[in-house]
Amino acid sequence: QVQLVESGGGLVQAGGSLRLSCTASGTLFTLNNIFRASTMSWFRQAPEKQRELVASITSSSITNYADSVKGRFTISRDNAKNTVYLEMNSLKPEDTAVYYCNMNFRVLFDTRDYWGQGTQVTVSS
Repeated sequence: QVQLVESGGGLVQAGGSLRLSCTASGTLFTLNNIFRASTMSWFRQAPEKQRELVASITSSSITNYADSVKGRFTISRDNAKNTVYLEMNSLKPEDTAVYYCNMNFRVLFDTRDYWGQGTQVTVSS
């Protein structure tokens, strides 16, 4: 099994910065290999809104961002630490949400997803 644990959330003023971390752990001795082969993503969900993809990074370090965060957020990964980061700059009140880490990998024609518990990010105006 795999557990994803997020950290780094909190309260920040508009225009400020915050860095989220998500570390994968578990009993699988192949965890690091699986992590390296996985696409890692950050999702967020604000009250009364649907979950949305914020950013993703593939196993080959190709990144993708939602238009709303492009140029402000940076996703990165450290495979040696089984960790993905989300550097958030120029934060806006509309960035307020619970941020979830996702680990996605393929098993033959199927796909598997693991989710973190979420970390609250609150941006004050």
